[in-house]
Amino acid sequence: MIKASFGLSPRDRDEHHRVATQLELFFDLASVVAIAAAAHGLAHAIAANHAMDGLFAFTFSFFAIWWAWMNYTWFASAYDDAQPLFRIITMLIIVGALIMAAGISELFENRPILFVWFGFVVMRLGQITLWLMAARGDRHHRTTALRYAFGIVVAQLYWTFVFWGPEPGSTLFKVTFALGMVIELAVPAFAERANTTPWHRHHIIERYGLLNIIVLGEIMLAIVTALRKSSGDITLMNPLLHVAICAAVITFSLWWAYFSREEHLQTQELRRVLMWGYGHVIVFGAAAALGAGFIVLIDVLTAHAQVGVRTGDIAVAIPLALYLVGLWFIRDRYLGGGLRRHTLLVGAVALLVAGFFLPAPLELMTAITVLSVIVRTRSVLS
Repeated sequence: MIKASFGLSPRDRDEHHRVATQLELFFDLASVVAIAAAAHGLAHAIAANHAMDGLFAFTFSFFAIWWAWMNYTWFASAYDDAQPLFRIITMLIIVGALIMAAGISELFENRPILFVWFGFVVMRLGQITLWLMAARGDRHHRTTALRYAFGIVVAQLYWTFVFWGPEPGSTLFKVTFALGMVIELAVPAFAERANTTPWHRHHIIERYGLLNIIVLGEIMLAIVTALRKSSGDITLMNPLLHVAICAAVITFSLWWAYFSREEHLQTQELRRVLMWGYGHVIVFGAAAALGAGFIVLIDVLTAHAQVGVRTGDIAVAIPLALYLVGLWFIRDRYLGGGLRRHTLLVGAVALLVAGFFLPAPLELMTAITVLSVIVRTRSVLS
C-alpha cells in the first residue's frame, strides 16, 4: 500500500513467510552477468601472468557489484511495496548494473573506467531516489533515509573525482579507489544509528543465501568448461577430468558448509548485523575467484596460459581458503565452545599449505575441504 504520493511505506519486519520476490530475482540476474565478467577478467589476468593487476581489478569491480546488490537488497527488504514506481526504479538500477558489467574489462586493462563509473552512478542515483521516497513515506525512519541519501550523494561526488582524477592503474588511483570503498562502507553505519530500518531478518538471510548459490555457480561454469575441453576423454588419466571432479566435490562441500544447521544472523544488534552483512563480501568474492582459479588450471592444462600448474593450484587454494575464513568470520566464531568454532580456520590453513607446497595439491585440497565440512558437521550434531 502506498502511504503517500511518491512515498514508500515500511514493510512489517515480523511478516510471516516473507520470501524473495520475482523482481529481486530479476535483479540478481544482472548481478550474475557482472560477477561472471569480473571472474573472467581475473582468470585471464592470472593466466597471462598479471596476477597482481588482475587481483586489484577484480577486488574493486566485485566490490562495486556486491555493494550495489547489497544496498538494494537491504532497502527492498524494508520498503519493497511492489508499487509501479519502485519497480521502474529497480529496472533502472538493473540497467546500471549491465552498463557496469560492460565496462569491467576497463579496470583489467587500466583504461578509463567510463562504463564502470557511469553504470555505478546510474545504480546509485536510483538508490538515492528510493531513499528519498522512503523518507517521504516513512516519517518514523525519515532521518535514517535522509542520512542514506546524503551519504550516497557524497560518495558519488567522490567517485566523480576518482573518474576525472588519477590515471587508471596508478598507485594514486588504487589508493583513492580504496578510500572510496571506505566511504561507501561508512554510509550504512552512519545512517542506521539514527533508527534501524525495518528490514526482515529471514528475508535477508534468504537473499544472501541466494547470492551465495549464484557465486558458487561460477565454479560450475568451470566444471562445464573442463568437461567441454576434455575432448571426450573420460579416462582417469585425463587431468581435465580431475579438475572437473575436484571442482564439483569442492562446490558441493562449500554449499554444505554455508547452508549449515545453524541459522545465519541470529541477532539484530547493529554491530553484529554490519559484521555479517559486510563480511559476506569475503565469502562471495572468494567463491567467484575460485571459479576463476579453476579456469586458470584449465588454461594451464590446455596450454593456453603463461603460468605453470603450481600457479593454477595457488589460484584455487587462496580463494578456497578465504571462503572458509569468511564463513568463520560471519558465523562460526560466534558459536559455542568445541571444535566447530575453529574447524574452518584450521581447514583454511591446511588448504594454503597444500596449494603452495605439497604434491598433488588439487586432490589434496579437495580432501581437506570435504574433511573440514565433515568434522564441523559432526561436531555440531554431537
